[in-house]
Amino acid sequence: MLAKVYIDFIADCLQVKPWQVENCAEMFSEGNTIPFISRYRKEKTGGMDDASVAEVKHWVDEFTQMEKRKETILKMIEEAGALTDELRSRISSCTSSTELEDLYLPWRPKRRTRATAARELGLEPLADLIWNLKSRNPELDAARMKGKAADVESALAGARDIMAERVSEMQKVREALRASFRVRRIQSKVTKAGKESSDASKYRQYFDWSMPLDRIPSHNLLAILRAENEGFLNLSLDTDAQKCGNKIYYEFCQAQGYPAQATADQIRMAVDDAFKRLLEPALTNEVIKEAKARADIESIKVFGENLRQLLLGAPVGQKRTMAIDPGFRNGCKVACLDEQGNLLCHTIIYPHPPQNEKIRAITEIQRLLDQYGIQAVAIGNGTASRETEDFMRRVQLPQGCKVWTVSEDGASIYSASEVARKEFPDEDVTVRGAVSIGRRLMDPLAELVKIDPKNLGVGQYQHDVDQNLLKEKLDNTVESCVNSVGVNLNTASPYLLAYVAGIGPSLAAGIVEYRTSNGAFSSRKELLNVPRLGAKAYEQCAGFLRVRGGSNPLDASAVHPESYGIVDSMASSLGVTTAELIGNAELCSRIQAAAFVTPKAGLPTINDIIRELAKPGLDPREAASEFAFADDIHDIEDLKTGMELPGIVTNITNFGAFVDIGLHDNGLVHVSQMGPRGTDPTKVVKLHQQVRVKVLGVDLDRGRISLGLLK
Repeated sequence: MLAKVYIDFIADCLQVKPWQVENCAEMFSEGNTIPFISRYRKEKTGGMDDASVAEVKHWVDEFTQMEKRKETILKMIEEAGALTDELRSRISSCTSSTELEDLYLPWRPKRRTRATAARELGLEPLADLIWNLKSRNPELDAARMKGKAADVESALAGARDIMAERVSEMQKVREALRASFRVRRIQSKVTKAGKESSDASKYRQYFDWSMPLDRIPSHNLLAILRAENEGFLNLSLDTDAQKCGNKIYYEFCQAQGYPAQATADQIRMAVDDAFKRLLEPALTNEVIKEAKARADIESIKVFGENLRQLLLGAPVGQKRTMAIDPGFRNGCKVACLDEQGNLLCHTIIYPHPPQNEKIRAITEIQRLLDQYGIQAVAIGNGTASRETEDFMRRVQLPQGCKVWTVSEDGASIYSASEVARKEFPDEDVTVRGAVSIGRRLMDPLAELVKIDPKNLGVGQYQHDVDQNLLKEKLDNTVESCVNSVGVNLNTASPYLLAYVAGIGPSLAAGIVEYRTSNGAFSSRKELLNVPRLGAKAYEQCAGFLRVRGGSNPLDASAVHPESYGIVDSMASSLGVTTAELIGNAELCSRIQAAAFVTPKAGLPTINDIIRELAKPGLDPREAASEFAFADDIHDIEDLKTGMELPGIVTNITNFGAFVDIGLHDNGLVHVSQMGPRGTDPTKVVKLHQQVRVKVLGVDLDRGRISLGLLK
């Protein structure tokens, strides 16, 4: 069971009640998943959403690892014969890994240091004498206690090395300096390599730059850290060695008493050496690392929200789709798909330069549209996208058929992946890429789960942040999206099924194999026939899987099988069958929720059931809507300051949003153009939102477009 000190910390951090954290931790230990807990155990969580439950899970995992670290540390200190009751208590009550490591530092195994060498010369007794303020004349004491040192000065230097190491290991000193360092200014200066390299030009604003470390925006910090890693910048904190030395020295004196002047001089030299050689570089790295951890969290949060919006993008649904991956010299790859996204045929047309086979291309497209009864056209937004849109206007589309522009980000990664090779072993990468574009239009979620989220073009410095934390966030986001929409058990790919709560890749493959061998599932309960899918996995996944047209109509809803009996009782109380109750909002409005509360299913669960019965299997995603770029804008040179244009938000960062206005390069709406200082871009716009923007500036040399957001 998670210790109370951890439960209280998590509750305070997340602003929830300790009992909510304790219940979540208990459910995690029982093998319950985040989606299941947040959807079907609201009584135990107090109605926490999946994001909050995921945060609790993160901290539970962190503190579980910390407990293991504490056991190791306590054992090491005990073996050194230094474990006191006070130290044990301080270690046990720790919730900060930094504080924990500070407490352990004096006993942590070290590489060979100057202090180690001094001890080997027998100088520790001399250091103890000075350190404990029992020496009135350090030179005389050094003469008689110099051990193997060459002379008095060498002996004193060695003693100072030992004292400097002790100072650097004092927990109170380290924490006091950390607090001071955290509010200092971080400074960046260009290196010689930065001055000479053209690649460093993108960091020009940081060549001579500083900002308080506790107020630096995440994107600025991640940028300068990347530049430092590339050798273009040197970073430092504007610490004051004199003031820091005074602070350490006087705190030491107040704790130890006031020594004789000669002793004080030795201690002060040791303190100054400890700061310059040991404390300043170590703590500078620590506080910058802390700041980066905060920047990582901010960046990952934005990435996760962008990914959520991307995955929950509006689907056009099961329509016969023509997908076009546009291009110039190598032509436009065309793939026709049926309602389930299966490939019907593919070809290549050359309507653009240098071939300019427009008539032949129109004839071929017209034939495919008619032959396969195409209902929607998806055009990738890469090279030649606008030109291909213009070309399609010359084609006579079937009644109701519309043309859509679809993001290509990650399509090339998918087309060369093992997933794509398994799906289309006999097709080349160009065909696979076109198919992916078409499927993204039909159902973005089902297609995008096949691609590593880092390749979907919606991140901010995603390769610079903590990769474990990023993976945790993105996996949780994908899982949340998949389970909030629900998955058709009889049509879902193994890649989509793998994200359903409690399933994973192995069971997903088993479900597909069972489905292939035995035909479509007729009920959720039939899942228990899948090898290795036991009662616990069934409990976790069943509510998120849909069986349409099966033996039990509730199997097509989000009502969990454990609550089917409650629904039957509801129907009976109204004098109707369960089938008659499902989807009948008027009947559902007459249900007295309080009458069906049980010890296991409280009022939140009952209300959820009633809402689901009124609108069973409701897809939370919006319907797809049409969009058109400005007809007269095809090149960056067509832009003029002051123009007002339609656009689509393609990425959101902490410093603004990128907007596609129909050109090869997206424009940037800086956060300063979104509202007052401190505005959060993620609160102003959403991914793939249709907006109107004003052109504020155009940099032709660098291909940069500055935009303002119009209300």
